[in-house]
Amino acid sequence: MDFYPFIYKIDEYCKYKNNWNIRKEAQTSENIGFFPDKRDITLLIKNSIINIDKPAGPTSHEVAFWIKQMFKVNKVGHGGTLEP
Repeated sequence: MDFYPFIYKIDEYCKYKNNWNIRKEAQTSENIGFFPDKRDITLLIKNSIINIDKPAGPTSHEVAFWIKQMFKVNKVGHGGTLEP
């Protein structure tokens, strides 16, 4: 994953001017995990958090159930204030 160009684009978008001091380049190995941008969709669904702007009407439990069916996963939960 090309991390720094991503950060520079965020700075540019936010019109934030900072001279980044990079002390050490990160080192990682694909032998002990996956790079986030190289994960297949199954892993992303299994290990993800989905932010939903729930409209008024369906309950939080209904939306969680729909997500569970939609992505065919065993566990789905919700947290925070979901009711408008």
